[in-house]
Amino acid sequence: MSMTQDELKTLVGRAALDYVPAGCIVGVGTGSTVDKFIDALGEALKADPQRVKGAVSSSVRSTQRLEALGVAVLPAESVEGLGVYVDGADEIDHGGHMIKGGGAALTREKIVAELAAQFVCIADESKLVQALGKFPLPVEVIPMASAQVIRAFAKLGGEGKVRAGVTTDNGNVIVDVTGLQITDPAGFESQVNQIPGVVTVGVFARNKASVCLLGTAAGVKTLTF
Repeated sequence: MSMTQDELKTLVGRAALDYVPAGCIVGVGTGSTVDKFIDALGEALKADPQRVKGAVSSSVRSTQRLEALGVAVLPAESVEGLGVYVDGADEIDHGGHMIKGGGAALTREKIVAELAAQFVCIADESKLVQALGKFPLPVEVIPMASAQVIRAFAKLGGEGKVRAGVTTDNGNVIVDVTGLQITDPAGFESQVNQIPGVVTVGVFARNKASVCLLGTAAGVKTLTF
């Protein structure tokens, strides 16, 4: 019996709960797979109200879902560290480096990931790639710099386009860049961070995954990096 996409997401969402230390503050990302993790967390809290102390969320969407299930959401600036950060990815390579930002929440995701002792990535097996870059790379950019940033990416061999109709939670634009093959994610992340006007690049190399729980036809496959 093959599982639906939705069932696979539920499976990896539940599996991520095993990586959440008891009584910790947990970092929570954004997306349909993360929604399943939030649901599993809500169930666990019903059984044990001390399961987690609270959560730090990377988006309004996740905050609303967490609060609806009775999870206390704390502002990131009030927290010195998180036991774990659980989030999805648009792409992940065999070293645990990711492309994120398809949902435009990459800056807040990176801030929350930086607070966490480990990053647990939950995704389906289609997200696992040999080299990052097929998925358009999201870059959050200060609006006045968008044309300059697009020209800078052209020099790196990428074609950038401002994502239509999208303003981030921070009031900026997203430039999506295609045509890249990112073989040195850490070096590339540092290089793009130097471009004036770039707020956050969607390459997560400094904040790479420690563990990836992949939903596959045979169930959850665990990759550790």
